[in-house]
Amino acid sequence: MSAASMQMTEDQFLCSICLDVFTDPVTIPCGHNFCKACITQHWNVNVPSQCPNCKEVFYTRPELKVNTFISEMAAQFRQSAQQKASSSSSEQQAAKPGEVPCDVCTGTKLKALKSCLVCLDSFCETHLEPHLTRAGLKRHQLIDPVENLEGRMCTKHDKLLELFCKTDQMCVCKLCTVLDHKNHDVVPLKEEYEGKKAELGKTDDEIQQMIQMRRLKIQEIKHSVELSEEDADREIAGGVQVFTALKESVERSQAELIDTIKEKQRKTEKQAEGLIKELEQEICELKKRSTEVEQLSRSEDHLHLLQSFRTLKAAPPTKNWTGVRVSPPSYEGTVVRAVTQLEETLSNQMKKLVAEVELKRVQQSAVDVTLDPDTAQPNLILSDDGKQVKLGDVKNNLLDNPERFDTCRIVLAKQSFSSGRFYYEVQVKGKTKWDLGVVRESINRKGSITASPQEGFWTIKLRNQNEYSARDDPPVRLSLKSRPQKVGVFVDYEEGLVSFHDVDAAALIYSFTGCCFTEKLYPFFNPCNNDGGKNSAPLIISPVNHTE
Repeated sequence: MSAASMQMTEDQFLCSICLDVFTDPVTIPCGHNFCKACITQHWNVNVPSQCPNCKEVFYTRPELKVNTFISEMAAQFRQSAQQKASSSSSEQQAAKPGEVPCDVCTGTKLKALKSCLVCLDSFCETHLEPHLTRAGLKRHQLIDPVENLEGRMCTKHDKLLELFCKTDQMCVCKLCTVLDHKNHDVVPLKEEYEGKKAELGKTDDEIQQMIQMRRLKIQEIKHSVELSEEDADREIAGGVQVFTALKESVERSQAELIDTIKEKQRKTEKQAEGLIKELEQEICELKKRSTEVEQLSRSEDHLHLLQSFRTLKAAPPTKNWTGVRVSPPSYEGTVVRAVTQLEETLSNQMKKLVAEVELKRVQQSAVDVTLDPDTAQPNLILSDDGKQVKLGDVKNNLLDNPERFDTCRIVLAKQSFSSGRFYYEVQVKGKTKWDLGVVRESINRKGSITASPQEGFWTIKLRNQNEYSARDDPPVRLSLKSRPQKVGVFVDYEEGLVSFHDVDAAALIYSFTGCCFTEKLYPFFNPCNNDGGKNSAPLIISPVNHTE
């Protein structure tokens, strides 16, 4: 037990009322321990009986019995403290500037460990020992060492400030209550201390809550920065991809321009080489004839000269070169045509690349969407997994709740969104009519419905197989290069953006911009009528496969 007690701290053996080591410790029903005399005096003053620590109320005063185990532990701790004080007194250090000195020490003033509010003195470890061992001194109230203990005395009556005037909000002595503070609301200093301590605890709780809120805000800001960094990385990667592709296109166009010019030059050179070769052959023939003519002119043989003259006089077969020209090829307009073609190519390619990058970006906001049967118009048939909807032949007998559409063939998703970004994809393959988009929560769901942003609808539609339009205000006819088989719907709540994408072609179909969202938004689906069996295919909510 002795070894165990040495491992205990002083606070574990202090009564929370007298702040001294337990004397005749008792344990009350809530489990807290006090000196028997301290808790008895406390209950004599405060009715009903209440635990000073946890404030549990005992309407019948508990019977107090000394806890022998704690009593023995406290005694051993007191003995150990005394031995420690005796053995370490020589090791104590002199009070340094700013530290409270012992008032009893003579000569070198040692550092005080406690101050006594009764004695109005501060004591070092050695001179504190009587307050820990002597019965008369053990009941004195000890506090952490403080200077100017005289400041705890009433300057007017030279009495201990042990009461608090709530009327004047000041500490007073007992004599003050009779004279200057007569009929004021006066309570013991400890009572006001506990009240103020409770207020401080509440204040500290509020401060801790404020700290926690700010820590959460820091985490939120850091998370926003992380998301921004991810978005920035994606945008940089997309930008690099676009500009790399455009750069390659420019380089290809430059190479094609150079090849075109060089090919013209090669044809000119080849033509010139052929003409030069032909001219050189004729020159060779003419030189040969010139040699023959020269040799004949030197002949002294009359008969031979006359007989050969006719043959040599006739000019050898040659070409008339008067009109032959090698005209340099015309390069006028070559660069202009190449640049014009490049501009068209880059424009188309840039639109395609930007659409691909944009689709990749919005697909990062993919969410899981399922259909809400409580909103489905009674003629609609929903799949068990809530991913498909089509028009049935028979009207289902369903409860006409406020959320349900009763006339228009519409169903909404279960999921709603009131902030951030979200994206989902719908397969429209095999359909000749459909409506898709998002709507606000408060839209009209009964009778005839007008679909427009003003009424809370941000949708696009298909009619008659190839007539696409956006239900904007006014409606916008859409000219699409291909029929979408799968449509992606993206919403940025804060930006006020709703965009529609042809997933397979990675092309933007239409965007509603500058929208002002103030309510929850729900994904919207309308499979339309069966169009004589041509439009019987369902609308299917598809899993998002991120494009590579």
